[in-house]
Amino acid sequence: MSKAIRIHKNGGPEVLSWEEVPVGEPGPGEARVRHHAVGLNFIDIYFRTGLYPSPTLPAGLGSEGAGIVEAVGPGVTHVKAGDRVAYAGGGNGAYAESRVMPAAVLVKLPEAISFEQGAAMMLQGMTVQYLIKQSYPVKAGDTVLWTAAAGGVGLFAMQWLKALGVSVIGTVSTDAKAETARAHGCTHTIVTTREDTVARVREITGGKGVPVVYDSVGKDTWDSSLNCLRPLGYMISFGNASGAVPPVNLGVLSQKGSIYVQRPTLMTYIADRARLEAMAADLFGVVASGQVKVNIHHRYALKDAGQAQADLEGRKTTGSAVLLP
Repeated sequence: MSKAIRIHKNGGPEVLSWEEVPVGEPGPGEARVRHHAVGLNFIDIYFRTGLYPSPTLPAGLGSEGAGIVEAVGPGVTHVKAGDRVAYAGGGNGAYAESRVMPAAVLVKLPEAISFEQGAAMMLQGMTVQYLIKQSYPVKAGDTVLWTAAAGGVGLFAMQWLKALGVSVIGTVSTDAKAETARAHGCTHTIVTTREDTVARVREITGGKGVPVVYDSVGKDTWDSSLNCLRPLGYMISFGNASGAVPPVNLGVLSQKGSIYVQRPTLMTYIADRARLEAMAADLFGVVASGQVKVNIHHRYALKDAGQAQADLEGRKTTGSAVLLP
């Protein structure tokens, strides 16, 4: 048996239950992992509330963790018992002391990277990797707009984009978060509670707008993000922190200047094993080199996941947070 967080119904943080669950032996293509750290991400809240429905209830939560492989099932050759591993994906269930899971999502964690770093970096770091290297490949000299620049994904992005020679306009909700974003490489910050995002972006870009907006806020920033784009710009909507974007009139995209729209997900990008390994290697490389630092600002006991989610949802966190079994 192992302790894990489970939900029996959708709702607020109070629906999270700390309980014993059976953990069996891994079957074909599976591995059993004992977690040393678990990542905390906004997508976990989407599953808790039902914005992203779980196939069945009760259900586990969490899609990111790091630990030691305890056993592998038939057909698993890329990891073995005793390996240090990290992962993002593989289905919900990371909020657990140990779990049996698909081995295909596991990558070996370099010794130079701690379990806490591994748990805090996989989902956010590989999300940044596909956004800036694949969804819209940035190039040195670009100026881009990034919403929620002081969040976990945002702080990864600020550092990585700076290393690539990209100028970033980042939106934040407070002056303190603006300072944090700038400290991590953000070139210009916009405090949305007292500044007009569109006006400031036009001012910074000499009226041209930006070629791409990376937007994780969703409903509340959809219109302003579109209005910050130059003609033929890319609107990349990869999160719903303020709620889902309502139905879109495609005609608006032509009126704004033949805008491209993407709604990508990390799981699509890492479904291919070769691509997953390449993305993880790219991420491990920039972290090991020191170009991107994994900023773990908050640590919670795994059993206190409800409080951790409440803090994340209430925008009381900056950078990354981990849950410790």
